[in-house]
Amino acid sequence: MTSLFSPLRLRDVTFRNRIFVSPMCMYSAEEGVPNDWHLVHLGSRAVGGAALVIAEATGVSPEGRISPGDTGLWNDAQVSAFARITNFIVARGAVPGIQLAHAGRKASTQVPWKGGRPLAANEGAWTTLGPSAIPFDESFPPPREMTAADLDGVVDAFVAATERAVNAGFQVVEVHAAHGYLLHEFLSPLSNSRTDAYGGSLENRARLTVRVARAVRQAFPAERPVFVRISATDWVEGGWDLAQSIELAKLLKAEGIDLVDCSSGGNVSTAKIPVAPGYQVPFAEAIRREAGIATAAVGMITEPGQAEEILAAGRADAIVMARAFLRDPYWPQRAARELGADVEWPWQYGRAKP
Repeated sequence: MTSLFSPLRLRDVTFRNRIFVSPMCMYSAEEGVPNDWHLVHLGSRAVGGAALVIAEATGVSPEGRISPGDTGLWNDAQVSAFARITNFIVARGAVPGIQLAHAGRKASTQVPWKGGRPLAANEGAWTTLGPSAIPFDESFPPPREMTAADLDGVVDAFVAATERAVNAGFQVVEVHAAHGYLLHEFLSPLSNSRTDAYGGSLENRARLTVRVARAVRQAFPAERPVFVRISATDWVEGGWDLAQSIELAKLLKAEGIDLVDCSSGGNVSTAKIPVAPGYQVPFAEAIRREAGIATAAVGMITEPGQAEEILAAGRADAIVMARAFLRDPYWPQRAARELGADVEWPWQYGRAKP
């Protein structure tokens, strides 16, 4: 048995291997409702052999979306549409997961193929929120600094979305605290200049993330795991970094979080990120070792042997993949052939199995 194709159990959920589909925005929903595109996109990765299929960053509120094309979980129509997708994923032997998110100051933008720029007023722009009135960059409007009532409202929105995720059939929920979106904005001193209980010290800057993680954990069934995705570093001097990420991971573990999904960047538009194969794996390794919590490695992991080495060396507990799955929904089947693992194929595809 290879490490990559060994099962992983978190709480009462067993993943058939260690290959997870990263949440990837499709920017193709209408009023937050997923459609046939999402069914085929997510369902084909389950058919292809992934163990966990995580639906894209899904807004906990309309103003929490990155763009008007984002999925959401703030009403029952969205629940019904997602239930169709989770049922298909489960029937294919995979675990359905969803990433719950609030985009903060990076919300209210066009979809990428229309430029990804901030929306104009005549395009339906909405007021963005943030820890401080500091824009993402000069092309973005400054967000409105959040009040205590705003903070309580965001926590409540995450709880309500978690409850809807349960009704939609999701077996894993991931809290999005990475890539320069709202929770990451609070974590980083580069975007958080508050002087109240949510700014200044690491404990204060982590307060909202911990509150959300605690509330989501309490709202989600105890037998199902909760993940948190973080950006382990801003890649900028004086910003959020690995040492702070390790301390945050310890706080999250104490709240019952089961796995930290270790990404990086996204909070500073001018950051110079040394992208290379496996460049974020050291973050997963350090957090796993120092915080004693399960981690997932993500970022430029494209080859089966590379993924196997990461797991066999104890550098992470799972591999989360994005672009590799966009190129090949059946990547796990190719990996199994290359690593000599015998995995089950869908009956409908059995005649093609080598």
